[in-house]
Amino acid sequence: MLQFTKNQQNIMPVKTNIIEAIGQTDLVRIPSLSELTGSEIYIKCEYQNPGGSIKDRAARQMIIDAVDSGQLRSGMTIVEGTAGNTGIGLALVARAMGFKMLVVMPKGQSLEKQRLIKLYGAQLKLVDPCPFSDDNHFYHTARRLAENNTSYWWADQFENTANAKAHYSTTAPEIWQQTKGQVNTVVSVSGTGGTIGGVTHYLKEKNKNITTWLVDPDGSGLYQYLKTGQFKSNGDSFTEGIGIMRAVANFKQAQVDCAINLPDRDLVAISRHLLNYDGILLGSSGALNVAGALFAAAQGAQNQHIVTFACDLGERSYSKLYNPKFLKERHIALPAENVASLYKRYKTMADLIVRNN
Repeated sequence: MLQFTKNQQNIMPVKTNIIEAIGQTDLVRIPSLSELTGSEIYIKCEYQNPGGSIKDRAARQMIIDAVDSGQLRSGMTIVEGTAGNTGIGLALVARAMGFKMLVVMPKGQSLEKQRLIKLYGAQLKLVDPCPFSDDNHFYHTARRLAENNTSYWWADQFENTANAKAHYSTTAPEIWQQTKGQVNTVVSVSGTGGTIGGVTHYLKEKNKNITTWLVDPDGSGLYQYLKTGQFKSNGDSFTEGIGIMRAVANFKQAQVDCAINLPDRDLVAISRHLLNYDGILLGSSGALNVAGALFAAAQGAQNQHIVTFACDLGERSYSKLYNPKFLKERHIALPAENVASLYKRYKTMADLIVRNN
């Protein structure tokens, strides 16, 4: 049976508004995986942010910086193209600060995310999914809308380095403090590159020997970019907002030592295991992160202190990750692979690691 220590609670001060509630999320040890691997594996619970995801941090920083610089003024509308979570975070901060919000999203993203954007009062514009090279891509659509209306401000989460700044100034210092400087391995997926850019930049400044991992899903080009210098992808993934086909300003700040590409079936296995054995309900990106942490544990020495991120809560992945019919259509078999077997398999996959020497 799981044992726990009753610590004296530190009472947090009252927040004067909802925006101040963003950040200071818990870092939680994953008991089953820590015991399996002989390393301490921790997950940063970013679903504790008021908008339910790690993207709240970037949303707050981008809007505050834009207001401070005079780019975003009273009466203007914030515009952004997003797969979902950034749109939710921006809609929350916009609502709290009195701005209107227009979210451009590709069709096919989870209904859960679409509903939350609407609940925050933002306007949602759905566009057909298409390659980035197509002018109708959601990114280009959002940019074009902002360029053609002087009362719109485009957040531009991929190139706006306030995104990475949010994680350099808040997420990474929290990790350093929570682990008392013992963190020696960090694992992250990359969408805009803000999290991995800001976190790895800060932690490498604190300790250059920290090993940093990028975990990439099928269909993303970042793994191949680090391997060959070119953006190529094989297959696709049902993870949303993860993986891009170009080097953007936020990702360019990332200091990545190792990269690995993992398939959807692995994150399905991880998600079921953590739910059944640890009571942790992960979304798709969080499950991919933990799969990457398990891989890093398999390929490294024991006694590592590995940190990764629960980017959002599993409820936003209900219609895909936790939908047996959807998984069957994707040819992913249930029950999922045993995690002990997955860990054993990861020990044999060193030849697939891209190392940045």
